[in-house]
Amino acid sequence: MHSSKALDLRMEMNESNPATAQECLCVHERVARQAKAKPAAAAVSRGEKIISYEELNRRANRLANYLRTLGVARDVPVGLYLERTPDMVIAALAILKAGGAYIPLDPAQPVTRLAFMLRDADARVVVSTTKLTEKLAAASWQVVTVDADAAKIAAQPDAQPENGAMPRDIAYIIYTSGSTGQPKGVELTHAGLVNLVDWHQRAFQVTSADRASHTAALGFDAAVWELWPYLTCGASVHLADDAVRNDTKTLRDWIIENHITISFAATPIAESLMQMEWPKQTSLRFLLTGADTLKTYPSPWLPFALVNNYGPTEATVVATSGVISPNSSAGQQPSIGREIDNVQVYLLDDHRRPVREGTVGEIYIGGAGLARGYRNRPDLTSERFSPNPFSAEPNARMYRTGDLGKRLPDGQIAFLGRVDEQVKIRGYRVEPGEVAVVLNQHASVRASIVIAKEDTPGEKELIAYVVPAAGAKVKANELRDHVRKSLPDYMVPAQFVPIDSIPVTANGKVDRAALPSPNGKRNSAAYVEARTPVEEQLVRILAPLLKLERVGVNDNFFLLGGHSLLGTQLIARVGETFGVELTLLKLFDHPTVAEMSSQIEELILAKVAAQARFSGDHASSVQ
Repeated sequence: MHSSKALDLRMEMNESNPATAQECLCVHERVARQAKAKPAAAAVSRGEKIISYEELNRRANRLANYLRTLGVARDVPVGLYLERTPDMVIAALAILKAGGAYIPLDPAQPVTRLAFMLRDADARVVVSTTKLTEKLAAASWQVVTVDADAAKIAAQPDAQPENGAMPRDIAYIIYTSGSTGQPKGVELTHAGLVNLVDWHQRAFQVTSADRASHTAALGFDAAVWELWPYLTCGASVHLADDAVRNDTKTLRDWIIENHITISFAATPIAESLMQMEWPKQTSLRFLLTGADTLKTYPSPWLPFALVNNYGPTEATVVATSGVISPNSSAGQQPSIGREIDNVQVYLLDDHRRPVREGTVGEIYIGGAGLARGYRNRPDLTSERFSPNPFSAEPNARMYRTGDLGKRLPDGQIAFLGRVDEQVKIRGYRVEPGEVAVVLNQHASVRASIVIAKEDTPGEKELIAYVVPAAGAKVKANELRDHVRKSLPDYMVPAQFVPIDSIPVTANGKVDRAALPSPNGKRNSAAYVEARTPVEEQLVRILAPLLKLERVGVNDNFFLLGGHSLLGTQLIARVGETFGVELTLLKLFDHPTVAEMSSQIEELILAKVAAQARFSGDHASSVQ
């Protein structure tokens, strides 16, 4: 049965009673309403590719109907394994229309990790492309490829299927790092997502004239936030490719050129954008940031407002938010703002009693944004989500974040770090214990401990302390490659420090204070200076990028502290300097300066040869 008539009736009722419109419709129904009201308006774009609201809604309906034939219904998890393209947005919308819950799978993450997520979530279907599914073979789930299955999908009805989604049904599942060595899935509901959308549209006065960016990594919950507040009110979403979103200068230029009015950037990137020059007249109204501790106040000359946001995945992306004034408070870092609509924040002591204003307490969150719990983890759900004694609502719960904060005199909240050892690395929540679990699986490792250090303000990195197995020698490059096979790039330690044993306190706990300081050499090879013009130019690019005084030709980019974010910036610099495109794949396969230089020289020679062939062919055709 299809719900076009039922949905039209609900829309008519909502239009006649606007006060109830927002609370009645889930996000996929609101998108359908926009498609009906302004079918030709631009909904999603990437480069020259633009799709209208009518096309977005029609294609999503067809895919939703196809997914229904495969058993997708309310609360059924569906893998979303697509790159940042309009097809990704269509598929996410289709999964919601079918009643399912989408699991965003970032193609940049290891396939073994993604496969675990699908198994753990009991995913029935994965929506992907032929190219990507060559890596992720079908197992207990069926794969729908938007290219190879295009004819089957196109044959489905245009009407939206009836799914009867309820507020407590799951809209999406995000996997975060877990202390047991495996990621854990957080179940976010339609009710929480709708609350986020309603608050966002009110707080930032979003209209159909807005042009929003989409830059967050696809497995990061901010990517959810960058879609639905805009597509539910007729605004347009503009997808940035990796070369744009990971390089601050390129991102700034892209924001300006595309007349973006509201943009999100993870904290480290936002802080870099704040330091750059901007034209006095720009379309950008708000730069939203979050995911890490903001340490920089905006300049009074920035032509847009900076908004700092805080919220764990378990609270539907955002729990607190606030515009950061250029007038910094002496000795105090920027606040995380106040609670958003229908969300409560409690600062409690060890006995879960409220602390006095200005006193440090652990942050607990209650209200409309709370997740339903952890996927297939009732034990962990009951541990982290407890009855809320401060609410009059029946069955109200609150979530224990493990974060510390204090209430400021103006009602805003200051974030003061973690209770436990969980950290944020480049905007991602990381359990160092998960990294240690993977490290300990290597044959040369007897034991390990992983901690986060912040040598440069605002830039945390993981340091792995490794106790070698008997007769083994710690080789940083081997350990790095081992970790990278199982974990995302942001979870790969920057340094590997060999130690004889892990120090412990008198009561048997790890004594982190007794761990030796990293050697600061970042596991570099014996220094050999540049020998060729390409090597000379390359080390001049790498040294400031990695914040090092010098880089030798045998040094490994990743063992010097490089990662995919810096890698994308390096690729952009290489393109500007040499006029060739060095891919991330080649960088992973050829990470030393000498190897990179050889790759660049080969690309230059190939480019010259191609130009010569073109000139010869052109001369022949003229004759």
